Amino acid sequence: MTTTTFRHTAHPVECIIIADPQPLTALAVETLVHQLVSSPAGEEEADLVVSARDRYELTQLLKDGKTSAVVLDYTLFDFADQESLCLLAETYKDTASWILLSDELTADFIRYVLYQTTTIGVAYKDASLDILREALRYTIRGERYISQHATDILLQNAAERDNPKDDLTQTEREVLKSIALGRTTKEIAAERFSSIHTINSHRKNIFRKLGVNCAHDAMKYAFRAGLVDESEFYI
Repeated sequence: MTTTTFRHTAHPVECIIIADPQPLTALAVETLVHQLVSSPAGEEEADLVVSARDRYELTQLLKDGKTSAVVLDYTLFDFADQESLCLLAETYKDTASWILLSDELTADFIRYVLYQTTTIGVAYKDASLDILREALRYTIRGERYISQHATDILLQNAAERDNPKDDLTQTEREVLKSIALGRTTKEIAAERFSSIHTINSHRKNIFRKLGVNCAHDAMKYAFRAGLVDESEFYI
């Protein structure tokens, strides 16, 4: 078995597994890999890069125990869910590093795999060649690579969570503020010269639109959205 060493590191990798059912993409990745690695004494690299057409073949290759780098298009592969991917990655965390190379990966998905594993990195197929080469370099070295695009998606998602958007009407926002300030339904109705039935209807609509089930969660939303500040709350 030929052990191929990455040009800028002393860590060997015995196998690079391309788990992508798209032949053109798989060929492109293989070409990039051969640009990045060199075999000692000019030995053949034919056995360095192997392909896995499905999860079964990928698992069998990982079971060989070779030090591997896995280049996976998760969105096109036959994993049942992200949990099964993370379980496989953690099972072989001592011998395999991963780079997910896909077209679309959501913020929730990225966050999950980064928190649940220590070996899975993320990049996107539409990245520049320089970024793709860098992602492969890290993965072959056994290091996690997270592209700037993936980081931006996570940061944008976090910002949206901190500053959530809603389709509340102005009246509903005013009622929500009153709820957050601890007013009872009866007190809100009196303040607004409305019936208790009307305020209860607003309350139900607010909870439905925000996807919450109680006044406490609605209160937290009101603070995050800037409807109430601490000075008002403690008056």
